Amino acid sequence: MKKIPLIILTGPTAVGKTNLSIQLAKNMNMEIISADSMQIYKHMDIGSAKVTEEEMDGVKHYLIDEVSPDYSFSVSEFQERANKYIEEIVSKGKLPLVTGGTGLYLNSLIYNMDFAKSDADNELRESLRLELEQNGIDYMHNKLRELDEE
Repeated sequence: MKKIPLIILTGPTAVGKTNLSIQLAKNMNMEIISADSMQIYKHMDIGSAKVTEEEMDGVKHYLIDEVSPDYSFSVSEFQERANKYIEEIVSKGKLPLVTGGTGLYLNSLIYNMDFAKSDADNELRESLRLELEQNGIDYMHNKLRELDEE
């Protein structure tokens, strides 16, 4: 697989990444991929400093408002979608600019982390959720304490 040049602009919320990334994208023929764990969700605008359509100023953005808040989005899925978008951007003769502050998302791209399918037990998870709903947090905390005092 051919290495693709990737420019990453990162930092905490509200330090000016959005404005800088749009200027870079416009001046260097780039499209932007968001690496922000909150901006992926539709309707999660407050507190995430999500870029507006007006701020985008015609620059294509990916992984913003992509899934509903009730969707269980993972770093593995971020990595898969981001890599697909990187290839799409490069196929247009443009450079991908990844910007955001979610370190694990960025590391998944930089280090090509392998997120093999987990052995998640969704039935157990649902059973415990129902138990919590029926018995409350104190009951669940005591149950956990019985299993592991620390």
